Amino acid sequence: MEPLLEVRDLVTAFPAPAGPLRAVDGVSLEVRRGEAVALVGESGSGKSLTALSVLRLVAPPGRVVGGTVAFEGRDLLSLGEREMCAVRGARIAMVFQEPMTALNPVLTAGFQVAEAVLAHEGVSRKEARGRARDLLVSVNLPDPDRVLDAYPHELSGGQRQRVCIAMALACRPALLLADEPTTALDVTLQAQFLDLLDRLRREMGLAVLLITHDLGVVARFAERVYVMYCGRVVEQGPAAALLTDPKHPYTRGLLASVPRRGAKGRLQAIPGGVPRLAEVPPGCAFGPRCPRFTEACAAAVPPVLAVGEGREVRCILYRGGAP
Repeated sequence: MEPLLEVRDLVTAFPAPAGPLRAVDGVSLEVRRGEAVALVGESGSGKSLTALSVLRLVAPPGRVVGGTVAFEGRDLLSLGEREMCAVRGARIAMVFQEPMTALNPVLTAGFQVAEAVLAHEGVSRKEARGRARDLLVSVNLPDPDRVLDAYPHELSGGQRQRVCIAMALACRPALLLADEPTTALDVTLQAQFLDLLDRLRREMGLAVLLITHDLGVVARFAERVYVMYCGRVVEQGPAAALLTDPKHPYTRGLLASVPRRGAKGRLQAIPGGVPRLAEVPPGCAFGPRCPRFTEACAAAVPPVLAVGEGREVRCILYRGGAP
């Protein structure tokens, strides 16, 4: 099956006195129709910027400087801005991390959902409002008539997030980019949100690229996973295989730091933190934090190596097979 979205060698950089700083550094990934894919990593890994690069929404002075983004057979990076505006919202939609800041505080929820329909489809305001109500019903919002005329501050966090989903799905897009959509929700609402998203994905044939740092969310929702660190994909593969048998030391560290029921003792935290762009070390960027670091790791950026069916890892430990 041809990928719906195919990103190859994507580079997004920011100017600096010593030369451009690559916040997204040669990222390649793909999402098939109807598939749930997760992009995982700590804050500062480049996950959100990758999604914004796909939509060409990177704020200046940052800009996409290399690679291709093929979507439905077209390279989005080669489109004019008018053509790209027709793609955003209509064919690719995005749900942002914090619903309170994603919604306009002086406009009603119903108007903001209807606005997406009006922007892309030639319908009347009355019809757009009716579509907005149907969308609020589809995302399981109780009392949709009240929500239509409610302002964001009159809604709970979970209700606001559902309004954001309704906005994103207003034009029945083929691909949804969901950027940390469960961060502002408690555990119960997270579960409800993921169940809703999975139902909508199956009913609409919607492909989802879920950006998250929460491996519990990944285990519950994703079919395939890409793990990012310092702007590079360091491991990718089917979710079940990657979560039960992680290959890259970074992926192993992320999984070891997840609380488990019945576990005793302290969690195993990864030492240090994600370096700033201007301080990314040579070779393997994870090297200074890696328990298996050698001098060879700093010599050059590790190549991407196949480590099983549909699995790849960027680590020199696998040059001669499994370590």
